[in-house]
Amino acid sequence: MTPIRVLIADDQVMVRQGFTVLLNAEPGIEVVGQAVDGLDALDKIAELVPDVVLMDVRMPRLDGIEATRRIAEPAGATVKVLVLTTFDLDEYVYEALRAGASGFLLKDASAAELAHAVRVVASGDALLAPNITKRLITEFSRVTRTRRAPLKTRVGDLTERETEVLSLIAQGLSNGEIAERLVVAEQTVKSHVGRILTKLALRDRTQAAVFAYETGVVRPAGH
Repeated sequence: MTPIRVLIADDQVMVRQGFTVLLNAEPGIEVVGQAVDGLDALDKIAELVPDVVLMDVRMPRLDGIEATRRIAEPAGATVKVLVLTTFDLDEYVYEALRAGASGFLLKDASAAELAHAVRVVASGDALLAPNITKRLITEFSRVTRTRRAPLKTRVGDLTERETEVLSLIAQGLSNGEIAERLVVAEQTVKSHVGRILTKLALRDRTQAAVFAYETGVVRPAGH
């Protein structure tokens, strides 16, 4: 089985080295390189072609948000980004999710959490399960929804069932859980998810969840 190739981008050498040691000890994962900032990360991605990039948010020259945007923008881009942060409620992390990151991870994550996150995003899924991610999306979409009103027109492109599936994605449910909730086959849910991402021009489930909160398809708790 081909190992998952990982690039670590962080301006702190101890973070890079620590994560390298942890991930290289995990079966099926190989750290192929390190980058000291966003520009270096872009160069290393072109050279090393990793599957997943662990991306620090705050870095000199080019920060993690803009680097993530440049990685995710090209049509057919396959490199997945996991954002690294010291604080869970961090508006910069929310912007990185909007830019195309597949999830985020705290820098004090355990080796098991780190490896799990890498495997999840490498498989094409978004890291939405942790309550902390949903709380962050909820918090900052509440702040930004008013200035994102034009996005609401895109919701009209979805069918009623697709809108329902989008709402459940935003609540962090897996395809299997959505299938159980709607009493349909999991393959049917996968088809719905694919059409949702295509119609809304979104990269993955994380961006779909952000979109759902920003447009009011899902309301933050208590609002």
